[in-house]
Amino acid sequence: MNQEKAGQFPFTRGIYSNMYKDRLWTMRQYAGFTTAEKSNKRYRYLLDQGVTGLSVAFDLPTQIGYDSDHAMALGEVGKVGVPISTSEDMIRLFKDIPLESVSTSMTINATAAILLALYIITGEKQGVSTQNLKGTIQNDILKEYIARGTYIYPPEPSMRIVTDIFDFCSNHVPNWNTISISGYHIREAGSTAAQELAFTLADGIAYVQAAIDKGLDVNRFGKRLSFFFNSHNDFLTEVAKFRAARRMWAHIMKDRFGATEEKALMCRFHTQTGGSTLAAHQIDNNVVRTTVQAMSAVLGGTQSLHTNSRDEALALPSDDAVKLALRTQQIIANESGITEHPDPFGGSYVVEGLTDQLETEAKAIIADIDKMGGAVVAIEKGWVQSKIARSAYEYQAQVDSGDQVIVGVNKYTSDEMEETDLLSIDSSAVEDQIKHVTDFKTKRNNDHVQNRLNGLKTAADTAENLMPVIIECVKHDCTLGEISDSLRSVFGEYIPNF
Repeated sequence: MNQEKAGQFPFTRGIYSNMYKDRLWTMRQYAGFTTAEKSNKRYRYLLDQGVTGLSVAFDLPTQIGYDSDHAMALGEVGKVGVPISTSEDMIRLFKDIPLESVSTSMTINATAAILLALYIITGEKQGVSTQNLKGTIQNDILKEYIARGTYIYPPEPSMRIVTDIFDFCSNHVPNWNTISISGYHIREAGSTAAQELAFTLADGIAYVQAAIDKGLDVNRFGKRLSFFFNSHNDFLTEVAKFRAARRMWAHIMKDRFGATEEKALMCRFHTQTGGSTLAAHQIDNNVVRTTVQAMSAVLGGTQSLHTNSRDEALALPSDDAVKLALRTQQIIANESGITEHPDPFGGSYVVEGLTDQLETEAKAIIADIDKMGGAVVAIEKGWVQSKIARSAYEYQAQVDSGDQVIVGVNKYTSDEMEETDLLSIDSSAVEDQIKHVTDFKTKRNNDHVQNRLNGLKTAADTAENLMPVIIECVKHDCTLGEISDSLRSVFGEYIPNF
């Protein structure tokens, strides 16, 4: 039996000695849609219902660096998240939400530096200094090349922006998590649990090495690294995966990179229940799936959790659905009793065996990646993507054959039509958002804007940290799309060649 205790290196049993007895995980509900005003209304509703942290979803144009009024944004504004093009958008998004006391997670990658800059000046408008801002920027561009596709620039300049954020926040935004290294989307794309673990930690190794190569102190920036994992259906495997992640990362940081500060050795992570496991048939079943997945995340020792809503296979979640998803977390936290025991499955021969097995499998995959020259090379060759595609194919074949049962989908099905109230996107509000952006560009001093954008291009051609330059751009009314285009003109756009 493992005699290690929670709070002790390598943190298999949890990063804190008392875990949830001292402090519950942060309860977040990922949200954003239509406009800043409508998203703000949802955030304030969630805060009233008891969330302890916000989680912002951005629309596709914002994710890939286009303003709402750009031709490339047509038909996509506000559809899968909130559109943010200007400083005014960001200020409206957080109206009447006190940023000095609310922790905000922003799921954004290629344009992460710009959204962080916009958040910083929004805090300044509220009188909140960067020293007091709390939250996380996803900022994980490698998984975009692997699994999601919302990248803009080639890997090298993209990694430069990531490490610029590390450096800037270490000095100016000390309570900000500078990256959320994400296995979630890797799992959503079809990976196995072991692959999710391996590819996520391999990406983490690449980020740490890039920061060290830049001259940054691993004991300093390492404290603000965080992770983002999926919680899928195989209950005990998921519990074991979270335990293995902590143990592996602690040894990677200590043995591979020489980190000595305890916080730099800790794998702190957010978890989201598996979106790809939700079914459009018999959607009430999704509540049960989400509950099982949330339980595995809590038993696995997560620091933050989002529970998916029952209707997300059909549309963005309604108020009622998101409230039920939040209540799921609150019932686990307050009624289940499992928060009284750090790592309650520790010592179980099944969970300990699965933890060891996942670690062994993941280490073998990371060794293969190391032989290729690291995660960036493996991604550029398409090797990681091909492994995930194969796993996704094999899983779907099991579903199609009935070997993998999905209740209500390939077994225990029903022909009855289900009725449910779904959230719809207000097209007139989207038109208002586009007009906001065009009006913003008309009323500002465009000479000042051009001067700032020219300065950004100059800085991008040097080794200068881009974060202060981007902050000055947004302070002088440059838009997200204009900043992204300026960097495109220097860095180019990434086109996979495999």
